[in-house]
Amino acid sequence: MATTISLKAAPSRSIGRSQAHAWTADLRIAGLALFSAGAILFMTIITAEALYPIAYTTGGNEISDLGGTRPLMGLVFQPSATIFNAGMVVSGLCVVLGAIVLQRAVRRWSVSLPVAVLGTAAVTVGIFPGNTGNPHAIAAMVAFISGGLAAVSTSRVVAAPFRYVLMLLGVVNLVMLASYFTLGDANPMWALGVGGAERWVAYPVILWLMGFGGYVAGRAEPQPGTWTSVPTVVSASSIAGVRASGELPGDQL
Repeated sequence: MATTISLKAAPSRSIGRSQAHAWTADLRIAGLALFSAGAILFMTIITAEALYPIAYTTGGNEISDLGGTRPLMGLVFQPSATIFNAGMVVSGLCVVLGAIVLQRAVRRWSVSLPVAVLGTAAVTVGIFPGNTGNPHAIAAMVAFISGGLAAVSTSRVVAAPFRYVLMLLGVVNLVMLASYFTLGDANPMWALGVGGAERWVAYPVILWLMGFGGYVAGRAEPQPGTWTSVPTVVSASSIAGVRASGELPGDQL
């Protein structure tokens, strides 16, 4: 008899206890990597702002000014620039790691690919800070867009009601970003200043990283009556179906 196990309760692709442990290890690593990325970003921004050697305001300065201001001036202030750029690279690598391991656990490119793009873009932002001009601007835009898409796509594998929280963070990011292109100078968000408006795009992504990462890591912990009690063998037809489709029968963590 074929068996289908929801990801909310158990690793659907497992055929034994060792595979179940591998599944939970993947979730734990992915969750910790994504949570760490969000925490690193958050603390990096705070630290770089506090050590910025000249006046820096949330409303008046873009986040990227911490790594280097836009051309033509292209000013770089230490130690904030080194702290910010290094933090972006490290956090981006954490996101890429999380995406790779998440894909191994959930087998859904539609979920893991936006996460991987976000991580790659974050690393690029750190390598090409604000004073480099177009390379930074392109990387930052890719990071903003992929971050919103990642929040929405990963919400599909999260159980309600937290699913709607993650989806809301992604929608806020994408709506705020779209409003800059569609409304231009009429955008009411400009009342917050260029820095405040930008943070309404960036901070939902940081909150998503920490929220989703913590959720995934937490779901990897054994729960009474869930995957720890899953039979050690499932049917050959179920295994064949998973291998053929490349996706898990279950749809939620």
